[in-house]
Amino acid sequence: MQHQTRTVLKTERLRLRTMNEHDAPFLYHMLFQDEEVMKYYPSLKDEQQTKEWIAWNQKNDRVYHTSLWIIEDKETNEPFGQSGIVLQNIEGQTELEIGYMLKKAAWGNGYAAEAAKGCLTYGFEEMKVRRMVSLIRPDNEASVKVALKMGMKKEKTISKWDQIIDVYSINRNEENGSLTK
Repeated sequence: MQHQTRTVLKTERLRLRTMNEHDAPFLYHMLFQDEEVMKYYPSLKDEQQTKEWIAWNQKNDRVYHTSLWIIEDKETNEPFGQSGIVLQNIEGQTELEIGYMLKKAAWGNGYAAEAAKGCLTYGFEEMKVRRMVSLIRPDNEASVKVALKMGMKKEKTISKWDQIIDVYSINRNEENGSLTK
C-alpha cells in the first residue's frame, strides 16, 4: 500500500515530512548501511529491516500522530536524514523522544540541531506535551551537542538496548531549559 507523504513541519532551511516506501533506497544506502552513521546503534539494517522501519514509522504516525520524519532541504528536496518524535519506554514510563540521524554528507551544517529544535517546538506547541527527552550514548558527542542546543540537560543514566544511555530532558514551561525537580 502506497502512503502519501505530508509535511509535518518546516524550519528555516528544512522540511520534515512523513516517510513512504520511496524513501527505502535513501534510508538503506545513506543511513542504515553506513557504519559511521550507525556507529551508536546495535547494528546496520538490511533492506528488509529498512522496509520494516518505514512501516513502523507509518504505523506510529497513524496511531500516535508522531514518528520519525524525513529531513529534506526546503529548496531542493534533497533528503538529509530523519528526525522526529517517538514514544520510548524509560524505566516503565512512556516518554516522547526527539531523535535525529543524518547522512554523512550533511554533517557539520547544523541540520540536526535545526531539525531537532523544530521537533521540540512542534512537540511543545502543536502536540502540547509537557516534557521531551533524547536518549544518547555517552560517547556520542555530536548528539550530546544537539541535545544541549535544544536546551536539554542530562537527567540520568539508564541501561536500555543492552547499552548505557544518558537521558537528556527538557520541560515545556522552562524558559532556560533547566529541569524542575
